[in-house]
Amino acid sequence: MSEFRFSDALLSWFDVHGRHDLPWQVADDPYKVWVSEIMLQQTQVKTVLQYFERFIQRFATVNDLGTANWDDVAPYWAGLGYYARARNLHKAAGIVASQGHFPTDLEGWMALPGIGRSTAGALMSLGLRQYGVIMDGNVKRVLARFFAIEDDLSKPVHERRMWKIAEELCPTERNHDYTQAIMDLGATVCTPKKPLCLYCPMQAHCQAHQQGLEQQLPFKKTKKPVPVKSAQVLLIKDQQHWLWQQRPHSGLWGGLWCLPIIEEPQQFADLCQNLGLSQVIQRAEITHSFTHFTWQLEALCFEVPADQQQQILNHLGGQWLKPEMAHDMGIPTAMKKLISAVQV
Repeated sequence: MSEFRFSDALLSWFDVHGRHDLPWQVADDPYKVWVSEIMLQQTQVKTVLQYFERFIQRFATVNDLGTANWDDVAPYWAGLGYYARARNLHKAAGIVASQGHFPTDLEGWMALPGIGRSTAGALMSLGLRQYGVIMDGNVKRVLARFFAIEDDLSKPVHERRMWKIAEELCPTERNHDYTQAIMDLGATVCTPKKPLCLYCPMQAHCQAHQQGLEQQLPFKKTKKPVPVKSAQVLLIKDQQHWLWQQRPHSGLWGGLWCLPIIEEPQQFADLCQNLGLSQVIQRAEITHSFTHFTWQLEALCFEVPADQQQQILNHLGGQWLKPEMAHDMGIPTAMKKLISAVQV
């Protein structure tokens, strides 16, 4: 019986069961790999597939993206969340476009905004088809279970150990297939909950499985409850148009279009009084969760006559837009929820 090798077992499994038809799995196209890697951060493949093709159709090359205005880019990311990713991608694409070539080594990729060690490794491996090592959530989970590592992997000392293990296992031959394979194994078999150990090529050698620890590993910190914040949303409309404001380019929902949001109740009341808004014609409430807090938003709807619109615009800024037009310009998911709640 031949000696077990982690990479050989993984690649044999990948050849039969791996994902080979993802739209960014294109040789000699680092740009598509780059866009996909950024989209896939904190986001599942099935969600990214809904956005990737549309984004690439609009920004087909790194030059197209790097020379575009942010206002053109934002609508194509709206709904994916974690908008700092998109702003960094846009900024980095501008740098690459001005340089006239993609980085050729790990350090070059890591010098760009929004690219850390693991993403840079993926771009070396999948984008340039050179040697690269990754350490995303899938890889951490596979390795932590295979070696029954019970340490807190969020601590730098233990993360360094994981990188060392990953580098020792990662082959130079078929490196790009190995990179995709270990991500696929984590995403489809060695899943966070209820891993499908029966179908895993590592089952006979997986220490966590042998010890019955696969459900407990990798180590998870007890999550602190996220704070709940509340705010009021000012929905001012005529028969067809609503007043929308563009958010500042930095911070939450940077550069996207939103209905005015006011977090202080007294400030909201004073604003309504100053604008002569007294008759609430509709109310709607939604809850939207972020990584670091949950937002309870209450929308109060006011209808104004045409001769009052310019005064409101002068006070609040923004634009009068139909909801579908604002949607096309790029609005966050919470605003889509509010539109649905109001239009029911």
